[in-house]
Amino acid sequence: MALVPAKRAVNVPVVALPASPHQRLNPRPPRYDSALALEQLAAADPKLGRLIARVGPFTMKLASTQSPFEALLESIIYQQLHGKAAAAIHRRLLESFAPVSGGVHPLAQQILDCPNEQLRAAGLSHNKSLAVRDLAARTIDGTVPTLARIRRMSDEAIIEHLTQVRGIGRWTVEMLLIFRLGRPNVLPVDDYGVRKGFALTFLGLKPQQKITPDLLPKPDVMRKRALRWQPWSSVASWYLWRACDLAAVKTE
Repeated sequence: MALVPAKRAVNVPVVALPASPHQRLNPRPPRYDSALALEQLAAADPKLGRLIARVGPFTMKLASTQSPFEALLESIIYQQLHGKAAAAIHRRLLESFAPVSGGVHPLAQQILDCPNEQLRAAGLSHNKSLAVRDLAARTIDGTVPTLARIRRMSDEAIIEHLTQVRGIGRWTVEMLLIFRLGRPNVLPVDDYGVRKGFALTFLGLKPQQKITPDLLPKPDVMRKRALRWQPWSSVASWYLWRACDLAAVKTE
């Protein structure tokens, strides 16, 4: 979380696994002031404020030990796969490097040097194998920044750098910005869950309605409303994902 987003689950546990929609290592809250964010969002947008009140506390956690290379490798593996299947492939891939990596995450050079058969044996498709190798090569040449460097870069600069990697599109990088780097002002307008949550919250979509493309907001509509949410669009997005969870409970 680029991959041009394929159809994906709507609730945050699955979306929030997109970067890491998946496993979180040493989870921690974001470093920004979430209490201030909620106060300012509710004041700027009363409808969003009512959603915040219904959902409750902001409980998002970040994976705090993954490097950009490790996080993007995981994101590539998880693309268009069920979470359990992707987790099994990710585990097999890391385990296959244990003899050379000493049990820690393999380095980019080790990924680049390994035979294709090793990647395919872990369960990677041909296209994902190419994407993983391209990620490794671009990590080595500096296109994928180190964690120390990426922390000093703007959101747009990070997106510009990382979308040069095969198989990594804007959505994947936006998920990295929100769930790994803890950037507070990211609005993933192409994310299905955020779009559905927006429609539920602002456009009168009913939980039991069948979703058709015409019921979901266009990016420009979302960006216009999100002007009220600056500089806390990531927090607003998290609550829009949660709106989908609330709707799912209502339809059960």
